[in-house]
Amino acid sequence: MRINVDLNRCQAYAQCAFLAPDVFQLHGEEALLYQPNVDEARREDVLRAAAACPVQAILVDRVDLERGERR
Repeated sequence: MRINVDLNRCQAYAQCAFLAPDVFQLHGEEALLYQPNVDEARREDVLRAAAACPVQAILVDRVDLERGERR
């Protein structure tokens, strides 16, 4: 699964960091750090984090890396 965060849209509310702290971390008060490629086992937490983002800055894309297909 691939994650992309629009850092121009992100307002550092940190809801994602609360819901998936091993994927999203707030660095300081405003900078969001995140893992762009996440194992499918973390899918539910990442989807909850994306849904909780007040400005909808998180895009989640499932990628089949063996075939190079996006779903």
